[in-house]
Amino acid sequence: MGSDSDRARLDDAARAGWLYFVAGNTQDEIARKLGVSRPTAQRLVSLAISERLVTFRLEHPIAACMALAARLSERYGLKHCDVVPADPGSDSTTTGIAEAAAAFIEARLKAERPVIVALGTGRTLRAAVDQIPPMKCPSHQLVSLVGNITPDGSASFYDVLSKLADLTGARHYPMPLPAVAASPEERAQLVGLEPVRRVHALAARADVTVVGVGQIDLKAPLLLDGFASREEILELMRRGAVGEIASWSFDAGGNILAHGLNERITSVRLDVPAGGLRVGVAMGPAKTAAIRAALVGGLLNGLVTNEATAAALIAAEAPRGITASA
Repeated sequence: MGSDSDRARLDDAARAGWLYFVAGNTQDEIARKLGVSRPTAQRLVSLAISERLVTFRLEHPIAACMALAARLSERYGLKHCDVVPADPGSDSTTTGIAEAAAAFIEARLKAERPVIVALGTGRTLRAAVDQIPPMKCPSHQLVSLVGNITPDGSASFYDVLSKLADLTGARHYPMPLPAVAASPEERAQLVGLEPVRRVHALAARADVTVVGVGQIDLKAPLLLDGFASREEILELMRRGAVGEIASWSFDAGGNILAHGLNERITSVRLDVPAGGLRVGVAMGPAKTAAIRAALVGGLLNGLVTNEATAAALIAAEAPRGITASA
């Protein structure tokens, strides 16, 4: 049995823990109520945790999110899954998941050993990178999966590579190409250039890849951002496309289409099943079918989404008997 002083200290720690976690007092308030200094109050709260004097029972929405993440991981064989709470009153497609994706990327960039991080583009990833604080990561490499030039020659506003490179000081490898070439022949010439071949090769060796997931409809990011025309989107829809990752369109079974716009895509082609860790960051009813298809087809083995989308993914029956599209 411990000494009287040890028991008294545990008593104080229990009081501090109750005041902090149950009564919601600040550490300054605890210090005043217990008649101790603020550093002592902080140490008492820490002691309450380390001695397991305070235990927690997670309630909705956090416990629900963790349970959904576990079910998604089991159902789709995911290596990483993060489900954040949903805000029913918001129509944002980035709130919550942008912050979670930022934390995921930041954790990888804090690794001591050099890592290669491959990045897609789009609104969600740009919102995620905007959440990352400045860091010093000169030993890491960042590589883009996607060309960032639209058919009219302008650069994409949602390119994330240069922004993240500015924040981290990491060596970075952009894809200074039109995302969609004018013809299959031009595409072959562009991706055959030695600097482009090196970027593709580096992306193929990435330790972790982070991508957005776009839907294929008349509000598709490819259309809104000027990378594809309305007629090209309608043709993709006729061919059964439901989504795209790094501009590569795929059907409900997660099969990358063999023809159509994909014949002119200059982005790094997605290996199937995904090699390394490839995490998709997306949420919302408009994207649920695309996310599900990417998971079913093995285009992704990681996901950051919100609880409403996660519940829809679990409720949906996986497609069966779908073959590669022509």
